[in-house]
Amino acid sequence: MWHNLGSDQELFRDTTARFLEQHVGLAHQRKVLRHDPAGFDPGWWKSGAELGWTMCLVPEAAGGGSVSGRGPTDAALIAYEFGRHAAPGPFVDCNITAAALGRAGGHEAALAALLGGEAVAGHCLGAAPWRRDPAIEIRRDGSDFIISGEVRPVESAGQARWLLVTGASAGGMTQLLVPADAPGIAIRPLKGMDVTRRFFAVGFSGVRLPAAALVGGFARADEAVSRQIAEAAVLLCAEAVGAMDAAFAMTLDYAFQRYTFGRALASYQALKHRFADLKSWLEASHAVSDAAADALADDSPLAIETASAAKAYVGDKGPELAQDCVQLHGGIGVTYEHDLHFFLRRVTVNRLLYGTPAEHRRLIAAIRLREEKAA
Repeated sequence: MWHNLGSDQELFRDTTARFLEQHVGLAHQRKVLRHDPAGFDPGWWKSGAELGWTMCLVPEAAGGGSVSGRGPTDAALIAYEFGRHAAPGPFVDCNITAAALGRAGGHEAALAALLGGEAVAGHCLGAAPWRRDPAIEIRRDGSDFIISGEVRPVESAGQARWLLVTGASAGGMTQLLVPADAPGIAIRPLKGMDVTRRFFAVGFSGVRLPAAALVGGFARADEAVSRQIAEAAVLLCAEAVGAMDAAFAMTLDYAFQRYTFGRALASYQALKHRFADLKSWLEASHAVSDAAADALADDSPLAIETASAAKAYVGDKGPELAQDCVQLHGGIGVTYEHDLHFFLRRVTVNRLLYGTPAEHRRLIAAIRLREEKAA
């Protein structure tokens, strides 16, 4: 990321980069983690949490905090390194869940476990501002809540101790913190494109929960959910930009090292134009991703729109850049033994999580229409 970093932020980022290189390098992922049902080592995740990976978006009063006091920016630095190393682990969902619990209050034991890396959580986003037909419905039944529906994909749901469930209720959205082993929950693994992460379908068949499961107010979570989606968009964009950076650097190096007809591939005019396009997309992705992180850190009135604009742009350009990098490698680019596909898979899956580019464009349009009506 292109932020002007303080010394503490540089140390935070560099420590994470070294930790990821040491523990989850691509060679290790290809040989070991590819066949791991969880996709990551819980002990490794706990060590990462001790470095501060899960604290940045949580208020200090709730036990969180960040090195610079600008939580979204600091979290984006870590997300960038996750993307640049194609690292496994439910980084986004754990941060979003911890942030939701930290701001809403309550659930202290669950929050402490997430912050300490002793447990992970998944986010079942069954209702969102762009959804006309919610996948999850939450209704009251006396003092209890009943959850019905199914949502997919949910990262690391099979390894999660808790699920943050977002569903539609009469009058607005509701969020509940649900034990993953609660009666009526069915968790089914999905075949995924990203070999470094695990995704699941989660079904709720009339799952009954007490009032203590509520996160925030009943049918009053719309504003909180919008903030969470924006934070997730920032982290996913930062991850994607890290992956784009790695793929582009790898391809540029290959083009200078690979000779054909006595000349380096990078010397051909047609390829120079192609690299110029890729570089412009990469720089623009850096800029919009950084702007979104800063807007959230500043609590800007345009934070939600900026995050959606970043998700829409990076979601389109990330896979296109990675696909071009594969093409520029020729035949070797489509082999499993080459590292490039890890980054293509990462940006392609990130494009779909927490809203597609089209859905975020619709979200921006809806915000603007509301502003026009209110003017």
